[in-house]
Formats: sequence, C-alpha cells, structure tokens
Amino acid sequence: MVQDGTDRSVAAVAAAMVAVRRQQSRRALGRAAGASDVDIAVQEVLDAVDVADAAGAPVGVTGVAGALAVDQPRASKLVAAAVAAGLVRREADQADGRRSRLVLTADGRERLAHVHAHREARFAAAMADWSEAERAAFAALLTRFVAGLGR
Repeated sequence: MVQDGTDRSVAAVAAAMVAVRRQQSRRALGRAAGASDVDIAVQEVLDAVDVADAAGAPVGVTGVAGALAVDQPRASKLVAAAVAAGLVRREADQADGRRSRLVLTADGRERLAHVHAHREARFAAAMADWSEAERAAFAALLTRFVAGLGR
C-alpha cells in the first residue's frame, strides 16, 4: 500500500525497471541487431566474461552460471557454444591448474564491440533530447542505484 511520496517513488522506479527489462533486455537488443536466440545466449556468456575481465576476476563455467543465474549444465552448454563459435577460449587457470578460465578471442571482442555500439546507439536515441547535464545526472543516479541493488 502506498503511504507517502517516497513509497510512490519506489513503486514508480519498480515499474520503470520492469518496462526497461521488457524493452531493453539482451534478447530484445539482440533481436534488433538480427541475432538468433542461440547467438543471444552466447552473447550473454560474452557479457559475463567481459564483466569478469573488467573486474580483474578470471571466470570459468561456474562463474558464468552464477552471472547468468543458470545451473552449471546449462552454463557448460552455453560456454561450449561460445567456444565452438570461436568467441571464447579456455585457458589453464594459473592459480589452480585443475580449473580453466574463459578468455575472449579477437572475434569475441569484435562481437562485443558491435553489440555494445548497438546498445549505446539505442540509449543515445532515447536520450537524444536530454541536456548533457540531464544525461550526466541520470548516469550518476542509475549507477548509484545499481550499486545499491548489490548490497
């Protein structure tokens, strides 16, 4: 039950996030770029590996499973598809020889760059009539909001 302005604001954010999820999901963005459902699932693997690399944390199949919220067998199939497509390769984990870590190939990095450019173009179009100050404020608040979700 909504009791005050703060509760209405939280409800508005929740509704907006549902709308964002529906309109801007990886699948919707992938379809807009002409990708198949299999390609989109592989794209999710690339995104997970990219995020882990950016954080300086090598990732394997277990990490992909956690990042995508899927079980290990599903993650293993997705990783195998990414490897078969030549977008990811397995390397021995120097910290633990029993494990392998996933690394983006040059083709994987190229595909990520293409998809990121497509996403950014969609977001830029949505904010085309915003001022630079509005875009900066939105970016700062959204980044802070997302960080708060992880707590």
